[in-house]
Amino acid sequence: MKPDLSVEIAGIRMQNPVMNAAGTFGLEEYKDLIDISRLGAYVHKSITLNLREGNPQPRIYEVAAGMINRIGLQNIGVQEFVDKKLPIIYRLLLSNVPLIVSVAGESIEGYLKTASTLEEKSNEMIAALEINVSCPNVKDGLIFGSDPDLLFELVRTLRSKVTLPLIVKLTPNVTDIGLVVKAAVDGGADAISLINTVKAKARIRGYWKGGSYKGLRAGQWIEGGLSGPAIKPIALKKVEEVVEVVEVPIIGMGGISDFEDALDFLRIGATAVAVGTATFRNPSAMIDIIDGLEQYLIERGYANIAELKEKEGGRDLEAR
Repeated sequence: MKPDLSVEIAGIRMQNPVMNAAGTFGLEEYKDLIDISRLGAYVHKSITLNLREGNPQPRIYEVAAGMINRIGLQNIGVQEFVDKKLPIIYRLLLSNVPLIVSVAGESIEGYLKTASTLEEKSNEMIAALEINVSCPNVKDGLIFGSDPDLLFELVRTLRSKVTLPLIVKLTPNVTDIGLVVKAAVDGGADAISLINTVKAKARIRGYWKGGSYKGLRAGQWIEGGLSGPAIKPIALKKVEEVVEVVEVPIIGMGGISDFEDALDFLRIGATAVAVGTATFRNPSAMIDIIDGLEQYLIERGYANIAELKEKEGGRDLEAR
């Protein structure tokens, strides 16, 4: 008998705890590469009130054990999204995979108008909103995520006007994440996701001869958000700190590349996990993680994810 991988977040039933991180997995681009219907949920990249062109090139640079990106929340704007893109995305998910849409903004009014438009136009296609208050790659992108009082006011305002579940995405770039997450939950957050990328900077190395390479110039600096395996230890610690402060479901992310990484987040208290940079190297990373989790539960004789967390959560295990 196969184990039950299903989990529930803010009333959303997911067939397994694996989803993509917002902005890292284009559904239309990947639909022919993997079986999307097997995902626990799909998270669409951040949508803002108006169209955003994003940052100029260079936007991405690979570093040791990770990647720096500075995309800048490029998107078509909420009205264009609900009119043209949302129906296509929903059809691709076949009503089998819950759709979570990330929302970003530079003001409470901007967040509210975007979230309200998504709710009004979704026709029940959207299962939840992820409130992105943690992007380090845009002007004012960290204001709400680093100020507990502002975050409380933002979430409270959204909660008073929006009925969809709210998942607040937090940044690791704060002194005390406990204060921040408590403000989000006190304001009405139904769940928390973390971490977003870590602020970072790198100098483009001159490993090619002269000129430029894919828009990058030797000696040029790039500053943005670091993702990939390098940030997993940071992410695990931040998730642990959040789990100790609040009791809402946690979506853990940051450097997850395989099922063993996912297990670590589940053991430390996350309800679900999100995979980002790993899919750039391996489009099937999420499917491999789902298969790996299932096989692990079978080998250990666990009936479900809850039993895994009960037996292995919060303690060190000897390698077997």
